[in-house]
Amino acid sequence: MAEISAAAVKTLRDRSGAGMMDCKRALTDADGDLEKATLLLRERGLAKAAKREGRAAAEGVVAMAVVGQFGALIELGCETDFVARTDDFQKLAHEIAALAAADPDLTSSEALGAAPLDGETVAGRVAAVAGTLGENVVLKRVARLEEPDGIVGGYVHAGGKLGVLVALRTRAAGDEIAALAKEVAMHVAAADPSPVSIDRSGVPSDLVARERELFAKQAAESGKPANVIEKIVDGRINKFFAEVALLEQAFVKDPDLTVQQRLAQVGKQLGTEIAVTGFVRFRLGADDHS
Repeated sequence: MAEISAAAVKTLRDRSGAGMMDCKRALTDADGDLEKATLLLRERGLAKAAKREGRAAAEGVVAMAVVGQFGALIELGCETDFVARTDDFQKLAHEIAALAAADPDLTSSEALGAAPLDGETVAGRVAAVAGTLGENVVLKRVARLEEPDGIVGGYVHAGGKLGVLVALRTRAAGDEIAALAKEVAMHVAAADPSPVSIDRSGVPSDLVARERELFAKQAAESGKPANVIEKIVDGRINKFFAEVALLEQAFVKDPDLTVQQRLAQVGKQLGTEIAVTGFVRFRLGADDHS
């Protein structure tokens, strides 16, 4: 049996983040081979992580990566806010987001989990961090935006509790258009209600039908004639569109303007048209892009 030195134990601890006795035991079982011992710890770490899978990962972080015309948001979950704020957890979340932003094929958590990262898979890194931190860690979701004819910008709010990406189609480049993209992302983060589409044509038809039915029932209680009720419902539907369609919403930083008017204002200054072509909003713990 190989003699296990304190230096070898320290090297393995630094590499794996595992406890001293776990490292010494793995080195003993691997006859002093550092690589084999690392693999043994990984295997044992995975076994421990599997036992934690049933525990709720209600905390975590929304991380963002933006590189010019590409951007990604990911949600990495854990059990406690304390772990979510650790350097290891934050570093992993931002590394995963950067990987997603760089690869157009990584549009699902499954594909992203299988992607290589620092000599192993993302899923392997997530499991290793779970073993080190002692909590269930889950890659919950990912979303990407691309705008080949413009830029992608974003904003992360409240320490990683909420993140937004926005794609703008424009010929403009530089600080002014980057600032506008961030402004629009901040609007999407702060708007109440949250926008559900870029414009009214993108509002889901079932949502419109539900609202129209509700408005019709409310108007019918007034006892007014059918043709008047129809006008009332149309007016309320138009107001509803203005509340949930991004371009028609009052711009958060200047409520005297709509988002569309703000885009036109900056476009005039820069001598080019600017259009929103996509947005994604992740709120920590939500089941959808909201």
